[in-house]
Amino acid sequence: MIPSAGVLVVALLSAALMGLAIQRGATCMVAAVDEMLTHRRARRAAALAEAAVWVGGLAFLAADMGWLRMAPAVYPVTPGTVAGGVLLGLGAWMNRACVFGAVARIGSGEWAYLATPPGFFLGCLVPLAAPVPTAASAEFGTGYGASAIAILFVALAVWRLVAAVRAPHLGRFLWHPHRATLLIAATFVTTLLSAGYWAYTDALAALARSMDAMLPLRLAMAGALLGGAVAGGAIAGKLRRERPQASALLRSGAGGAVMGMGAMLVPGSNDGLILLGLPALLPHAWVAVAVMTLSIAVAIRLSAVTSAVMVANR
Repeated sequence: MIPSAGVLVVALLSAALMGLAIQRGATCMVAAVDEMLTHRRARRAAALAEAAVWVGGLAFLAADMGWLRMAPAVYPVTPGTVAGGVLLGLGAWMNRACVFGAVARIGSGEWAYLATPPGFFLGCLVPLAAPVPTAASAEFGTGYGASAIAILFVALAVWRLVAAVRAPHLGRFLWHPHRATLLIAATFVTTLLSAGYWAYTDALAALARSMDAMLPLRLAMAGALLGGAVAGGAIAGKLRRERPQASALLRSGAGGAVMGMGAMLVPGSNDGLILLGLPALLPHAWVAVAVMTLSIAVAIRLSAVTSAVMVANR
């Protein structure tokens, strides 16, 4: 199926703007967990949570208005869900960035992270048993949980609107790294409306396992996402001219591969799980994200302890 010119423009522009916003916000699960462990702050985690609430609220509104006719697939929670969450966390720790963070790092000119998407693709090629979705699909805007998301969304919208009105410079207020997540959420929803459920990791997984009618568009959107991130780095003056070291390329490729295997078991990676799975109240997404977060935290702690022991024994 060939998308219309309007759909193509909206989808590619949304993906590019999302990449720019990811680079600006430096959104990353590994960085969020490390911030909580090291600095006892949860600013990055709060930004990710806020982005999920914004996606949920905007998607609920779009569904109520009849613009959003798709529903995310519901998968059972199995031991594979837990194993997938562990692999997502360990892969992100190995990579020193989750799939969001890898995009931000590429946008900053850390070119070794260009190995993360190919590594993710190779991980998706590993013949792991993927779960089968249940007969029912999640519908946006239904149930008590959806009502809670709606209340949070309205509260956040009012809070952000009041803060924007009071801000001395609206452009600087909106372009703050934390509030760049609002653009991530908005563009994620516009991709839902134009191209359906999309995340660049899903495009790589679809390429590895099967072809679908929208795959060429999804791959083009993945390219636009990375292009937007690089453009954001160029605007911020963060692009580097250093050649990546072989060890860094190997680390990013291996980390991407482990995350790819985890994404096939869950199924889904942290971008789609956080932005769509959590606000849609999908049980497998909540379990996978919780296990992934715990795995990253344990890996960071064990790494710190190991480093301390090695230094003490010198």
